[in-house]
Amino acid sequence: MHTVTLGKTGITVNKNGFGALPIQRISTEDAVRLARKAYDAGITFFDTARWYTDSEVKLGEAFDGMRDKVFIATKTGAATAEEFWKDLETSLHNLRTDYIDIYQFHNPACCPKPGDGSGLYEAMQEAKAQGKIRHAGITNHRLAVAHEAVDSGLYETLQFPFCYLSGEQELSLVRKCKEADMGFIAMKALSGGLITNSAAAYAFEAQYDHVLPIWGVQREQELDEFISYIADPPAMTEEIRQLISHDREELSGEFCRGCGYCMPCPAGIEIHTCARMSLLIRRSPSSAQLTEQARDMMKKIEDCLHCGKCRSKCPYELDTPALLEKNYEDYKKILAGEVCVG
Repeated sequence: MHTVTLGKTGITVNKNGFGALPIQRISTEDAVRLARKAYDAGITFFDTARWYTDSEVKLGEAFDGMRDKVFIATKTGAATAEEFWKDLETSLHNLRTDYIDIYQFHNPACCPKPGDGSGLYEAMQEAKAQGKIRHAGITNHRLAVAHEAVDSGLYETLQFPFCYLSGEQELSLVRKCKEADMGFIAMKALSGGLITNSAAAYAFEAQYDHVLPIWGVQREQELDEFISYIADPPAMTEEIRQLISHDREELSGEFCRGCGYCMPCPAGIEIHTCARMSLLIRRSPSSAQLTEQARDMMKKIEDCLHCGKCRSKCPYELDTPALLEKNYEDYKKILAGEVCVG
């Protein structure tokens, strides 16, 4: 069994973290059952956020009466100290606890620091002094902000996208965190669903002993895969190396990671799904991608206002309107039978 220690926090957990964003899409009963099954199997790190609708509430019910058995990380998107305290109290209530193991600033546009005028970092430290949080962390999708957070020495953990599609810039950031004894939590370890071989994804992450991947879990079958890796962790093999090489070649260039920070769209377009439909339909084909609902979702692209808001908010600096148009044209060809995807 592989374990990870998150830097100076001293938190040591199984290599598999439970990403609780997807459980907002399922019933409370199913979410509680999945979270408890994960715990029973040896998974003790659970990551959620205020922005994940009722995800915190579901974890709160799952671990009511056994709070000391698990580590819970959540996040605030607060822009002011007042919003920070409101979010924190809401999270504590939802999670049925009096403390958060790791409280993270959720993808801020810049790294909160003492004296920056926002009062956010001061609030974080006060909450820590009060015992309401135990460790301060930060999440981001921007390399510049991530490096700023590591260099500042103010945070104990960084959560950042990291998977086998990552390039040298991300690898450099991972190494930098290890040198700083800063816990690294890897989100998007399956690249938002574009990586379909979880064993290869795990084997890649296993090469970095200080990295904790959090896997988004919505279905029991998905959870069972990661549970099986506790007793029998996949190792890097030549076959997996070749698969990774093939995927890197196929997914090279600009593609939507599905982070959703471009949303909401003024025209009502589900950008983070529509802008990567071509890849989704080829790499993880599903009948749901060809339903009337999916067709209507893609047709909304025709309503694009070309306002540029999605492009300006994309942390990867993608030309999202161009990606939407490209994916829509491809989708129409698939529907017309001009392109074979399976």
